[in-house]
Amino acid sequence: MMIAIDGPAASGKGTLAKRIADHFGFACLDTGLLYRAVARDVAARGEALEDEAAGARAAETLELATLDDPELRSPSAGEAASVVAKLPAVRKALLDLQRTFAAREPGAVLDGRDIGTVVCPDADIKIFVTADLGVRAGRRYEELRRRGDPVTLAEVTEVLRLRDERDRSRAEAPMRPADDAILLDTTDLDIEAAFDAAVGLIMRRIARQG
Repeated sequence: MMIAIDGPAASGKGTLAKRIADHFGFACLDTGLLYRAVARDVAARGEALEDEAAGARAAETLELATLDDPELRSPSAGEAASVVAKLPAVRKALLDLQRTFAAREPGAVLDGRDIGTVVCPDADIKIFVTADLGVRAGRRYEELRRRGDPVTLAEVTEVLRLRDERDRSRAEAPMRPADDAILLDTTDLDIEAAFDAAVGLIMRRIARQG
């Protein structure tokens, strides 16, 4: 079974994907980390993030084992990822890797921004997770504050706003819900409520599909 979970930054999709994968005993892949890792590797080689050929080379040689690098969770890594994610050659190089992962048995959960529309358009279940910008910014701000990062709520809000704009307006695989995606608004939900809602949606969809 393939489960695709898409949505903007700080909507809760990553935590939700991990919880769902654990619940069903499936593999889980945060595809955003792929782009963060590509950006990391490009920068480590002293090349420009906007260099499409450099990005493609980094994507083609990317090792999944390096995705546990804690630096990939930093705000700067997220910003760098949004630059390389706009490059068609990078997205193409990572496509086969993501689809191979999605085909794992007994199932896989992938979260990102174009899983249900581009990477796995034939996924069995597609969920698009969203939340108000102010709520998402508050969540990300608290996460960064606990880590000791010196940021303000206003700065975090602006970063997310710009990230949303880039993700939605890029020519290659823009972020949008798949036509058959289930929408899950987590604005007023904590992780437990969001998880319960998602599992309920998945079970009902499975029942309808037989």
